[in-house]
Amino acid sequence: MTKATDALLERLAAALERLAPAGPAPADPMQGSALVWDGAAARLRSAERVNRVPIELLHGIDLQRETLLGNTRRFAQGLPANNALLWGARGMGKSSLVKSVHAQVAGETGNTLALVEFHREDIATLPRLLGVLAPAARRFVLFCDDLSFDAGDSYRSLKGVLEGGVEGRPDNVILYATSNRRHLMPRDMIENERSTAIRPEEGVDEKVSLSDRFGLWLGFHPATQDEFLAMVDGYAARFALTGTPGERHAAAIEWSMTRGARSGRVAWQFIQDLAGRQGKRLD
Repeated sequence: MTKATDALLERLAAALERLAPAGPAPADPMQGSALVWDGAAARLRSAERVNRVPIELLHGIDLQRETLLGNTRRFAQGLPANNALLWGARGMGKSSLVKSVHAQVAGETGNTLALVEFHREDIATLPRLLGVLAPAARRFVLFCDDLSFDAGDSYRSLKGVLEGGVEGRPDNVILYATSNRRHLMPRDMIENERSTAIRPEEGVDEKVSLSDRFGLWLGFHPATQDEFLAMVDGYAARFALTGTPGERHAAAIEWSMTRGARSGRVAWQFIQDLAGRQGKRLD
């Protein structure tokens, strides 16, 4: 191409950039109760709506609730606190608990505690996020829902965010993650390491050391029938649903059998169906 053509193309590109609409301004980390990290754009955005339930409606996880509440309250007060890994059975309220605990503590502390959600795919950009949050005169709970790694995924960058690195994690940041896997990785990855590594114990230790960097482990297990029915009754009372407890319990048990599980998620799905049949909104 000639110099004249190159110059024309540069002018066209500059003109198109001027015509393109400007992207939304990044959210101010000092504003809003909940934020979302956009790793591709390296910016925060405000969460327009947070899908959470009142903390008193979370049944069957009393110990986990009180433990995470205490840890979060200490962090909000500037006291030592641990990163937390909530692991275990699906649908048992792991992510709901994180969001409800944040809402509870933020309300107690005058909204000086913000929740910042990031996605697993954006882990590599977390150092940039920490650079945004560290100078803010506010405390932040970083939250990753359904954190896990498969073969080929890079998990090492998260280690530095949790504890490692020269600078370490900022004092005003803590990380909460949920996962169905206790060690964040499928068993076959760990077993493969045992069978192929020259020193199997070193390879396995290196992989499970990621979950070890969460100082607080909270296990969630399938609900008993009594716990499941307590969840159903709690929702029914909250939303003033009609019917006798016996009728409701029989219907809820049948509902759980068709799903093959008893959990908070299944209880909520039953309540949605029951409220819909009764013509009531769940506001």
